[in-house]
Amino acid sequence: MLKPGMFISDRYEIIDIVGSGGMADVYKAKDDRLNRFVAIKVLKPEYSSDKSFVNKFRGEAQSVAGLSHPNIVNVYDVGDDGGLYYIVMELVEGITLKRFIERKGKLEVKEAVGIAIQIAQGMEAAHDNHIIHRDIKPQNIIISRDGKVKVTDFGIAKASNSNTITSNAMGSVHYLSPEQARGGYSDEKSDIYSLGVTLYEMLSGKVPFAGDNTVSVAMLHIQGEAKPLRELEENIPLSVDKIVQKCMQKKPERRYHSASDLIVDLKRALSNPNGDFVQIPSFVANDSPTINISDDLGKIKNSSYYSNDNYRNSRNNPVINDDDEDLDTVDSKLEKVFTVLTIVAIVAIAAAIMFIIFKFVIPSGEKEKKPDNNIVTEAPTPEPTEEPSPTPSPEPGIETYEFPNVIGHKLEDAIAAIEARNPKAHINPMEDYSNEYEVGYVIRQYPLPNTDYPVDSEVILYVSIGPSSEIIPYVYGNTWEQAEQKLKEYDLVPERVDQYSNDVPAGNVIATDPPKESMVKAGDNVKVYVSMGPEVSQTAVPDLIGKTTAEAETLLKDAGLVLGEVSQDTSETYAIGKIIYQDTTVGELVDRGTKINVTVSTGPDTEVPGTGNYRYVGSLYIEINPFYYTGDGEADIILEMEQGGYGTEIYHEMTSISDFPMTLNDIEGESLEIGVVKMYIDGEIFKDEEGNPYVWIVEFEAVED
Repeated sequence: MLKPGMFISDRYEIIDIVGSGGMADVYKAKDDRLNRFVAIKVLKPEYSSDKSFVNKFRGEAQSVAGLSHPNIVNVYDVGDDGGLYYIVMELVEGITLKRFIERKGKLEVKEAVGIAIQIAQGMEAAHDNHIIHRDIKPQNIIISRDGKVKVTDFGIAKASNSNTITSNAMGSVHYLSPEQARGGYSDEKSDIYSLGVTLYEMLSGKVPFAGDNTVSVAMLHIQGEAKPLRELEENIPLSVDKIVQKCMQKKPERRYHSASDLIVDLKRALSNPNGDFVQIPSFVANDSPTINISDDLGKIKNSSYYSNDNYRNSRNNPVINDDDEDLDTVDSKLEKVFTVLTIVAIVAIAAAIMFIIFKFVIPSGEKEKKPDNNIVTEAPTPEPTEEPSPTPSPEPGIETYEFPNVIGHKLEDAIAAIEARNPKAHINPMEDYSNEYEVGYVIRQYPLPNTDYPVDSEVILYVSIGPSSEIIPYVYGNTWEQAEQKLKEYDLVPERVDQYSNDVPAGNVIATDPPKESMVKAGDNVKVYVSMGPEVSQTAVPDLIGKTTAEAETLLKDAGLVLGEVSQDTSETYAIGKIIYQDTTVGELVDRGTKINVTVSTGPDTEVPGTGNYRYVGSLYIEINPFYYTGDGEADIILEMEQGGYGTEIYHEMTSISDFPMTLNDIEGESLEIGVVKMYIDGEIFKDEEGNPYVWIVEFEAVED
């Protein structure tokens, strides 16, 4: 894993890890050459030596390098640095659609349809360039802070004019098209099916098909029918319900023929939600290149995508990011064991029933029968003795042995102990996480210890691969005591490191190592960097005379100082709004963080506002969209401005996600002093991740009436 401060190709400086997937890690980085922040996807070291993985990784970049669209994450660069293979992409600040759905439970119809339109527009651009995404799902959709929806992760994309028939069902199984599930031909209509499933989840809060494992879910995509949305939610319009149904048709030729056709109907659904304009073909000729496979279930179970190796890879490489859902897995060997055990149990029960019948039922029946012509003399029954009867022997034909207790033994020792009892034992080791046992030791066994077990039956030994990995708990901004307690709850070992900080209050956590959203295991050490407050040092006071308050604030910030009180006075020399006085001499050394008070010109005496000839006017631009932090679709927004010690409400409306970015013009003030604006959402002040209120500055100018 790369560390913050490291450079790739002497150009990209690593800032922080963003997420981790099965094949690659994603980092936030800075492009020093173009002075911009980017996202870098770096292939994991264990795959760098595998040419097939490297080619697949490069193929992702080549798939989308030629695409440029507002709804697709742009790829800027691809390369390698000493065996480190990477892709440089556009950095999108926001959250995944999956996390957005989890926060809200389900989305409003207009909101869901609007998001679906933007996804379809990104798909349309890719399809026009003969690129099929093949893994459309909420985890691969990012909603930026300004409300833009972007499709990302073309990790299994292929050109539509290349061979798109695969023996593996790829992509996340809950969003897989039927033709992908059976390993058949996939085209643009496969992406449309996956978008239909995504829209279904946005509107209902759940996926249409769920099961105990990937095979059962895949078979539902092939054979099952999803419950109509209007049966789940009565308020969903007819047109939207039919759009989802058409997208999710089993036969590709019954779906929308293109993303463009889908976009047309989605836009019509916004203007005419109850219109019956969506036409689903009742029958079409079967000219699709989809390959029909008679034994769908067998193909899916035998597919390498659902193999035990992929199951282990998915557990060892969890995805972080907002994110991120791992596939359910199926262990075919375990299923075989259960099948064998079921057969053995049935045979044993049948044998027991036959034994009871022959032992008790048939003899008693014979005694009740009257003899025919022949007289049979019975031998006298021997008197019972006091000696106990011997234990009944196992059923004839089933050879058993006493199974030993091997829990807590090394795997090699456990196998040796079992084979000493039964050299014919069929031993199947399986991996699992354990916080109690070291790697390589048996943590569970089947059968149970000291039980008689058939010689030819399979034995399962669960072997420890160490503690499971989890996302490090978020402790940024917590006190040291809170962070220490939270980390210990995860069986982590916190280590305090004190350092100065100008931004984080003393005693609160600045950062951790490993950083936030990293994967950690029980017993790992975590360095917790705790603020000691700002480091006391001195700096020279800059010259503020003749500058505006905004310019002065920037100069002071660069020097480690703070703009203090802003007063007003007339001036024959400086124009209105310019600083005519500062209370600390230019060049004087003062402690960092010192406030510098200034006086601003109101012009000559003849131009002093307040005579009825001038008024103070300013404007405000709010770029950040608060709804992507609160998860709400609509809220009561109040903007309150403080100027000269007095608070004034400058905005109060019911506002939705579409109202941002927001611009307010002609804000009237009491003077030329700057105004500080705070936002209240449903009565609660809008704060950042560290608990500090968001503030905006309004500058005023004198305008003649």
